[in-house]
Amino acid sequence: MSAALEVEDLLFAYGPRRVLDRVSLAIQKGEMIGVLGPNGSGKTTLLKILSGVLAARGAVRLAGRPIEAYSRNELSRIIAVVPQESEIHFPFTAAEIVLMARASHHERLALEGAADLDAARRSMAATDTESLADRWVHELSGGEKQRVMIARALAQEAEILLMDEPAAFLDLKHQLGVFDLMRRLNRERKLTVVAALHDLNLAALFFPRLVLLENGRIHRDGAPEEVLTEDTIRQVYGVEVRVERPEPQRRPHIFIRP
Repeated sequence: MSAALEVEDLLFAYGPRRVLDRVSLAIQKGEMIGVLGPNGSGKTTLLKILSGVLAARGAVRLAGRPIEAYSRNELSRIIAVVPQESEIHFPFTAAEIVLMARASHHERLALEGAADLDAARRSMAATDTESLADRWVHELSGGEKQRVMIARALAQEAEILLMDEPAAFLDLKHQLGVFDLMRRLNRERKLTVVAALHDLNLAALFFPRLVLLENGRIHRDGAPEEVLTEDTIRQVYGVEVRVERPEPQRRPHIFIRP
């Protein structure tokens, strides 16, 4: 059985700077994976390659087929993306932005139908953005806009969700709400989730598998308790921490040493 997403011997560089160096990774259907690493370790670039936005040397396969064999329309029905930042320069309301996600579900230039409107409403309810529906996106706060982008991705009803720093700009309540929603969709719909993250404690709490990048290579790949050790964090991040595993979950919790 082929993986939902698979990369093999990925090489990618921006000019002379190599960002990914022979990265190989298999993501099974229904997995929930957090991608960690310091700034510049290749997290965002890896997500862009997984979504087909960037092309790299090496193999990228989606359900066993080369990703370049898919049209953009086909990819948008399978993969939804929440980017780190979304620049919107035109006057659209939040509801209009979310509805744009439905474009791949109907003919070009066709009007949205009842199923599209229902998907948009459900995704906005799930992300606590219903009250923002009629507001201009360019007038929203960073956190409000981020939640709208997550609602848009959910409205695609894709099989795979790629998220680049989804907790950026969100307050604590909405951080926990978004990750709890991802976990629920993962369990109920077998949604495959891959998220690039900076917060190690959120990653340990919500993601059963973590991939830690360092200088464009995979340094560790495994369960949170295998990846987030004091020695590994010291090696990769260059900081001294204390790692505890409190009951009942026994997931690691990281404390910065004063």
